[in-house]
Amino acid sequence: MTERPFHHGNLRAALLDEAVTVLRTSGVDGLSLRDLARRVGVSHGAPRSHFVDRQALLDALAVQGFDRLRQRTREALAAGRDLPDRFHRVAQAYVDFAIDDAALMELMFQAKADGGGEAVQEAAGALFTELDRAMGPRRAATDDGDRDAFKLLFAATMQGIAALVASHRIPRPEGDRLVDVAMTMMLGSALAARTIGEGEVGAGSS
Repeated sequence: MTERPFHHGNLRAALLDEAVTVLRTSGVDGLSLRDLARRVGVSHGAPRSHFVDRQALLDALAVQGFDRLRQRTREALAAGRDLPDRFHRVAQAYVDFAIDDAALMELMFQAKADGGGEAVQEAAGALFTELDRAMGPRRAATDDGDRDAFKLLFAATMQGIAALVASHRIPRPEGDRLVDVAMTMMLGSALAARTIGEGEVGAGSS
């Protein structure tokens, strides 16, 4: 087999890119360092210079996934006109990611739940910091428990909608409609009023 010339650092990126492709077609069970080496055209031992074992590869994929979703969240926030519009855009970006990369999304949150390495936890924390930004400045009267509950409810609702679409239980346009309905309901809730403030939630809703 002819090995491809990689500059230092490029092989890691190539392996991760190929791993995402495998995830989309075969799921996490289809991932192996040996197969990835074959796919990118390097010796079967070459990936070990970047990932000591398969778990290190999975953790790296989780970190990359959290980083990608955080970037999409950031872009959605920047495009929003006001708080309701920001949240609708962030919600749609979240659901689109969870549908298009369902296996990666599952891997990401499984790694977080399993107490993945420090890099995984930091990447997950950075994503939730972006979601916190969508809620606007923290109010002095806001109870942190309510704010965390709103973020978790948001994530659970959007992942649920994405799961319905990814499993073909509802068509994607129906999923998009549910995103809008869910965000309208959430932003109109008493929890949102306590967490974000009625004035902020109501901005742009007329």
